[in-house]
Amino acid sequence: MAGDGQELDFDLVVIGGGSGGLAAAFRAAEHGARVAMLEPGELGGTCVNAGCVPKKAMWLAARIAGDIGLAAQLGFAAGAPTLDWCEFITHRQRYIANIHASYRRRLDAAGIVAVSSRGRLVDAHTVECVDGVRLRAAHVVLATGGRPRRPSIPGAELGLVSDDFFQFTAAPARVAIIGGGYIGVELAGLLGMLGSEVTMFVRGPRVLHHFDAELAGRLQENYRQSGIALHLDRDVRALSRGPGDSVCVDGDGEGFDAVLFATGRRPNTDGLGLEAAGVETDAGGHVCIDAWQDTGVEGVHAVGDVTDRVALTPVAIAAARRLADRLFGGVADAKLDYEDIPTVVFSHPPLATVGLTADRARELHGSDAVHEYRADFRDMLHALADVPQRSLFKLVCVGAERRVAGIHLLGEGVDEILQGFAVALKKGITLDDLRDTVAIHPTSAEEVVLMR
Repeated sequence: MAGDGQELDFDLVVIGGGSGGLAAAFRAAEHGARVAMLEPGELGGTCVNAGCVPKKAMWLAARIAGDIGLAAQLGFAAGAPTLDWCEFITHRQRYIANIHASYRRRLDAAGIVAVSSRGRLVDAHTVECVDGVRLRAAHVVLATGGRPRRPSIPGAELGLVSDDFFQFTAAPARVAIIGGGYIGVELAGLLGMLGSEVTMFVRGPRVLHHFDAELAGRLQENYRQSGIALHLDRDVRALSRGPGDSVCVDGDGEGFDAVLFATGRRPNTDGLGLEAAGVETDAGGHVCIDAWQDTGVEGVHAVGDVTDRVALTPVAIAAARRLADRLFGGVADAKLDYEDIPTVVFSHPPLATVGLTADRARELHGSDAVHEYRADFRDMLHALADVPQRSLFKLVCVGAERRVAGIHLLGEGVDEILQGFAVALKKGITLDDLRDTVAIHPTSAEEVVLMR
């Protein structure tokens, strides 16, 4: 690339090579746009490198460990499940390296100029690389994602964040998880399954406070039965050094081998030149956008976790593709519908949800218009093994026609079950439609169409 002061012209410059940035770049290139993308680190952002992908890999390892334990109870000659972390990490990182290589091939094939550099806005149509090279474009997409937030408490430097989990080469003997959101719940579950003694400290009265309260309560009970200690309504004030290299929480005598903060994330907006370009941010530092992913500055757009919208990889991808379709594909009304987005918490067992909780449905439609249906059961494998873990499925319906407004599932396999039902909910399915569907037996999924 040429030296200081050179200006290159593109139709689109994307700052950030995570899921949202890559999706915007690829879709714009499909429409014939000239695209440049700036990313100083590994392609794929948080999802591929320190989020969805390695997390799911570790969750799968934990699930296998659980299955081995069940196998022993069912008569198989299975010993205690132990994981050679270094061996497994080799497979995990090979998988991720293949994703990186696939992205590079696709970027080359699409003719996208990939620049290994940070970028900052000089104005609405100019992005400057760290070496001074300036790229000009009609449109700029901000897709720089977010990072874990470390709380401002004494001794916070003694704790780790979720990114640090992926540097583990063994399960810590005793680990504390501070936070009860989906990241904390996921880390607690998989570490417990892989052999750690896990203690959770949750500031509120329950985990997963944005999710259905009954399912969250059932998950808490399943966690307690599996040996995870839960301290609710516990606002951690400080960390301190304990005996040896251990870390104590709030001065308690017991020390932990590791303390992990799962206390939220913050957007990567520092050093982006937003003020110079006139791009507004909210109190949390998120880039302010409208329903079309547009900022208040013409030609500057944002997708993904750098905004205050739903912080999920598929959401960033979907929003980015629709943005590119509108800007370069001639689809004038293309924008993401942020209602009824399905999501899964990869707990043990997983929790999957789409649509309204019962409480939210009552707020919107009134108590008399809301109808709830439940299926409370043990899935077949855990019933065979006589393990107390229970599943809980719920439907939230509204109106005289019993339109399905929410589907909430906790149990084995619900991460795969929900996708099809999410399509049905999006299309306005009713309770009678579900009941008119013949069940697949014996499965857990059949409970969704059998509720009365």
